[in-house]
Amino acid sequence: MISLRQHAISIAAIFLALALGVVLGSQTLASDLLSGLRSDKDDLRAQVDSLSAQNQRLTGQLNGADAFIAGSAPRILGGTLADRSVVVFTTPDADPGDVDGVVAALQTAGAAVAGRIAFTDAFVDATEGDRMRSTLTNIIPAGAELRTGAVDQGSLAGDLLGLVLLLDPATGQPRSTPQELGLALETLRGGGFLAYGDTPVQPAQLAVVVTGDGAKADENSRGANIARFAGTLRARAAGVVLAGRPGAAEGAGPLAVVRDDAPLAAAVTTVDNLDRDLGRITTALALSEQLAGRTGRYGTGPTATSLTLAALPG
Repeated sequence: MISLRQHAISIAAIFLALALGVVLGSQTLASDLLSGLRSDKDDLRAQVDSLSAQNQRLTGQLNGADAFIAGSAPRILGGTLADRSVVVFTTPDADPGDVDGVVAALQTAGAAVAGRIAFTDAFVDATEGDRMRSTLTNIIPAGAELRTGAVDQGSLAGDLLGLVLLLDPATGQPRSTPQELGLALETLRGGGFLAYGDTPVQPAQLAVVVTGDGAKADENSRGANIARFAGTLRARAAGVVLAGRPGAAEGAGPLAVVRDDAPLAAAVTTVDNLDRDLGRITTALALSEQLAGRTGRYGTGPTATSLTLAALPG
């Protein structure tokens, strides 16, 4: 007969054997798992190296194409905007290099840049709407009427600045006196809504609105205000192009707002690859398209309909 002590020893031996089996089995499993992870890591490293090399090749090709396009700009743009004047508006997130690139493209096309006007955060921020609307309504020239039925600050600002700053497309003449234009700009600058240099801004036929990548477009309706500004400005101008970086054509970005709104898309041409020389050249070409009564959506974004457009006669 088995004693209680022997029974206890047998049970202990069983548990010891089970524990030993678990330890040995886990070591084997861990070894297999580590071996598999090392293999996966090596595969992933090889994929990363391959993708990095591919990215470097594509970047080199893109930079080479950009350099070729930049060198060809005089042949592509020459004379397309001869005897035309353009005012350039910039939003707070516009890249200075993009702005300079657009100005250079306009000048290469033969256009006279009538001035640069930079919007401040207050200009595009809806929380400043009441203050800006009050300022705008107090500087409407005597006898003039705003056309827009909208009351948002972007629409009102586009209508007013279009009235005082852009030449009448039908007559080619200013719709305001130099004093009225000066008062409007000085009042908006004094209110902290915009900025410009010491050189007086002159009336112009056309306008380009240069924006950034739309990183803060959904904050306080910034993207929508910029889009609506461009739309009502177009109603006063011979042509308006809204140009920015790829992010501005996504989500609540100003280019996305224009492209998603049928009336705005039918009025304003958009360019979404302003970070490349091709986008800057396309912006200048797009003004000649606007002069011909046509619009387009250009760039590399998902809502663009074409990469660029052919040069049109000036």
